[in-house]
Amino acid sequence: MSETPASGKGRPTPKRKDSQRRRGGPVAPPPATRKEAAKRIRQEGADKRKAIKAGTRSGDERAMLGRDQGPVRRLVRDLVDSRRHIGVFLLPATVLPLIADLSSSRQVRALAVSIWLTAVLLTVFDMIIMGVLVRRRVRAEFPGETKTRGHVVYGVVRTAQFRRFRLPPPRVSPGDPV
Repeated sequence: MSETPASGKGRPTPKRKDSQRRRGGPVAPPPATRKEAAKRIRQEGADKRKAIKAGTRSGDERAMLGRDQGPVRRLVRDLVDSRRHIGVFLLPATVLPLIADLSSSRQVRALAVSIWLTAVLLTVFDMIIMGVLVRRRVRAEFPGETKTRGHVVYGVVRTAQFRRFRLPPPRVSPGDPV
């Protein structure tokens, strides 16, 4: 009669010699000074950050930051990346009034400010539309997901980034169905 236990890990605890054999190479000697210990800790942190950055750049889900992992975040990224967004023009439009301020003409300055305000309004409108789309798709495809606000903010922030600088990199092209 093979009755499964109500709790437990479902397998026997490994023997000490087996688990020590699995561990790997030799252990590094302990640091001699506090300065050396701090240097090791900094180096380990730098190595870890480098691995996360490389994994994020390559699109490897296991090596990404926690905020980018999971099927919901993958869906949000694909939704955002499958469209073109006005938010990428916001930074250049912000520089426009600064350059126009060097001009002595009031009309040039007024035109630059009106272009900038138009870009801001269109960006806000685009972000609202993207937020609604993300919320609807997440609720439709992941009904167990109760907290959608974080996913919406994640998608909205991604709309304002230049496409080539987005991390993790886009997997879909603009116009592709998601």
